[in-house]
Amino acid sequence: MTTTHHIYKYGMAALCALALAASAHGAAPQVITQAPGYYRMMLGDFEVTALFDGVLDFNPKELLTHTTHAQVDELLHRSFEGDKVPTSVNAYLINTGDKLVLIDTGAGETFGPGLNKLQSNLKLAGYQPEQVDMVLITHMHPDHLGGLFLEGKRMFPNAIVYAGKADAAFWLDEAEMNKVPTEKQKFFHDAQSSMNPYVQAGKFKPILGDTQLAPGITAVDAHGHTPGHTIYAVESKGQKLMLWGDLVHVAAVQFPEPQVTIEFDVDSNLAAVQRKKAYVEAAKGRYLVGSAHLPFPGLGHLRAARKGYEWVPVDYLP
Repeated sequence: MTTTHHIYKYGMAALCALALAASAHGAAPQVITQAPGYYRMMLGDFEVTALFDGVLDFNPKELLTHTTHAQVDELLHRSFEGDKVPTSVNAYLINTGDKLVLIDTGAGETFGPGLNKLQSNLKLAGYQPEQVDMVLITHMHPDHLGGLFLEGKRMFPNAIVYAGKADAAFWLDEAEMNKVPTEKQKFFHDAQSSMNPYVQAGKFKPILGDTQLAPGITAVDAHGHTPGHTIYAVESKGQKLMLWGDLVHVAAVQFPEPQVTIEFDVDSNLAAVQRKKAYVEAAKGRYLVGSAHLPFPGLGHLRAARKGYEWVPVDYLP
């Protein structure tokens, strides 16, 4: 037998032995857990960090209005979605170099399991709650302000909290709460338990209309979804990001069909008007958009397509 044959024979035997040893040990255990939920990008001189609070299971056929079950089914199927759509809850941290500004705070403990991850993801992203200077609330639904007050304390003790004056007048008013059926009063209770500690500490400032809150950060009135629903424009070095709050909930349906609304809207007709206006401006201006319930990190661009719009998410960059 030649030397080459010896090498081949014994080399193959060694490979077989290694394969048997590997199979005897079995596969490595599955890790299951996901990576930390933050995504970072630069907007001019500003650092933008998207923060993931978790996922809600939406049933669009039960929640969407001004549409039909058949139309929703068709649009969900086209986007490879089922009856229940996993819906992200996102918040955004803006470091201007002078101010650390958090836009929305996640659900905290108001929506049960699957959420309340914002605090841990904020820390994993390299920041502490005590460093936040300003908290800007898009509106006073619990999945946007539930993270303000947890474990019996203000989570952002050094921050001033801003929100629409009309939202404060509605959600923080017990008389308004008592006008709605008992089963619908939870949103009021959650808003009051989250916001009142800041109000009592003199840490709340209501927003009236379009207002610049800090250099490069402007509140823009977009009421309809709630009486004081507010979106935020972030601008640096000629680059712009609009943070939409709840202008859109179900991407698969409300981008191709902007007139579709949701039962959480206080004024669904006006909410549809605000959504269409925002879509037109974002597509025309070609600026970046961030939204609370788009798939994490919820950042991207909008382009006109057929009679509606298409979402183009940002690329992942190192």
